[in-house]
Amino acid sequence: MPPRILLVEDEAAIADTVAYALGSDGFLPVWCATGAAALQALRQEPADLVILDVGLPDINGFELFRRLADVSSAPVIFLTARSDEIDRVVGLELGADDYVAKPFSPRELTARVRSVLRRVNRGAAPTAAVEAVPFAVDEEKMRVAYFGQPLELSRYEYRLLKLFIGRPGRVFSRDELLERVWDEPDASFDRTVDAHIKTLRAKLKAVRPELDAIKTLRGSGYALRDDW
Repeated sequence: MPPRILLVEDEAAIADTVAYALGSDGFLPVWCATGAAALQALRQEPADLVILDVGLPDINGFELFRRLADVSSAPVIFLTARSDEIDRVVGLELGADDYVAKPFSPRELTARVRSVLRRVNRGAAPTAAVEAVPFAVDEEKMRVAYFGQPLELSRYEYRLLKLFIGRPGRVFSRDELLERVWDEPDASFDRTVDAHIKTLRAKLKAVRPELDAIKTLRGSGYALRDDW
């Protein structure tokens, strides 16, 4: 199973960007917008690493960090809009594993995540996490591999799958998929989405027949499974 990364960030635009970058890089992102939601999420299921925004609407990030220690031993990377040295020193002296100031590159953040996980898991088998990751996305070549097997995808199948990979478990309605994926959504129909999902599922099934990678939620839409 891919490393589970809990992202605690109240700004949806930033969260979407970071979650997409993490998903594209083989991680399983879980987003919480408040400290209370983050604590509840960790009580329900452990995370391999926490990315924690200092400026949350319901609790200061440094205080939340102290509370997280009661329910989780996962390493923590702080995010903050304040890049001065005092915040950096406070964050690291509390015991955080790294510290990233906004604005930041999502790719840089995913690299920091990998670096921290390597330090924490030093001595473990180096290929174990990689072998468990179901998807690998090559954005430059517009290609996706599924359990190491390259997929032959059409343009819209690639866009659909890349969107799902960025937010596993997130339910997308047909209208939302049309808006986000198709060049001219107003000229397309719901059945267009259904047809592309059907062919995409068939290509995923050809690699792993025992797995249903894309779930249908009747009356709601589609979602990529998040329980690999």
